[in-house]
Amino acid sequence: MTGVQPAMPNDAPAPTPAPAHPKIRPAVPADLDALTALEVACFETDRLTRRSFRSFIEKGRASLLVADIDGRLAGYALVLYRSGTASARLYSMAVMPWARRRGLAGSLMGAAENAARDRDCVVIRLEVRDDNAEAIALYRRRGYRPFGRYLDYYEDHCEALRFQKSLIASARTPDAPPYYAQTTDFTCGPAAMMMAMRALDPSIPFDRTAEFRLWREATTVFMQAGHGGCEPVGMAVALVRRGFAVEVFVNQEGPFFVDSVRAPDRREAIALIQADYAAEAHDLGLPIHHTPLNPALLQEALDTGAVVLVLVSHYRMLRSRTPHWVLVYGRAGNSVLIHDPWVERDHMETEVAASALPIPLAAFDRMSRWGRARLRAALVVRRGGAR
Repeated sequence: MTGVQPAMPNDAPAPTPAPAHPKIRPAVPADLDALTALEVACFETDRLTRRSFRSFIEKGRASLLVADIDGRLAGYALVLYRSGTASARLYSMAVMPWARRRGLAGSLMGAAENAARDRDCVVIRLEVRDDNAEAIALYRRRGYRPFGRYLDYYEDHCEALRFQKSLIASARTPDAPPYYAQTTDFTCGPAAMMMAMRALDPSIPFDRTAEFRLWREATTVFMQAGHGGCEPVGMAVALVRRGFAVEVFVNQEGPFFVDSVRAPDRREAIALIQADYAAEAHDLGLPIHHTPLNPALLQEALDTGAVVLVLVSHYRMLRSRTPHWVLVYGRAGNSVLIHDPWVERDHMETEVAASALPIPLAAFDRMSRWGRARLRAALVVRRGGAR
């Protein structure tokens, strides 16, 4: 949503003088009226509401910074974070018409970048309308580089360009594979599998038919709502059937995910399904290592061209205890880069917030455990025939 507004028309009144160094500070509840008025003055569509501004001020997953000139609110910058990651998102920025063309937008961006650094972020990203030439020029001057686009992103159907900037000199990120967001609460495994396959073979389809076909082949887990999730050996078998080379790393013997299943018939069904996967894996010669994929092995796999599906607990990022699959596709400095197929749309997230996330390696290692039994599971996926 980010974008500095275009310059004023030629017949606009001359702007009033402003001090060279406006005060940039965190927003407080007393700013809500001025923030809401600023939003109306600067945007015709995709406006943030007063309720949204209040939420950003009161909750800890954002930095809302305002520029104060002689007691008047001249602009703001809003940075969103995902807990447990090293990525920041400049979600929105606006400057009042009377305060433009004095470098205020650049000052707000500098403050936003510093706020992200203070949260130990290594990269900051944003979206901007592809017709906002003034904002795009500003971002390029500040070292932002394009890395993608979204079609039909804004309310008026305008496209969005995606830009990012490294916040540390050594954070060189490899090109990210295509991203696919899961379309249900229970298809994180298939969505992660699709991204892994597409990273190695660009011909792999990205659609809901493929998503549910993979789910039918690999599902095993009974959730409270009745839906099933995917377990590591079943996912590996589905990938091998499609011609990929897979190694499974799991620190426990199966069956998996049965601790929270109380009904005996469901526990029995899970055990039977997983035993069938294990038998097929044996017939396929699929290697299963009963050891966790530790950070050294993970880095070795990435450095040799593999992509890795990893089971994580979402608690550190989203306060959810649900078992969840993500794709690890690269490294940047001391961080791994992941695509998380889950998008928190109720918290104003888009695919930008869930894709190409840098996570410090030590934090990711802590995240890669699920449940009371501390289950660790990962699939190292390579092109067919490679080991």
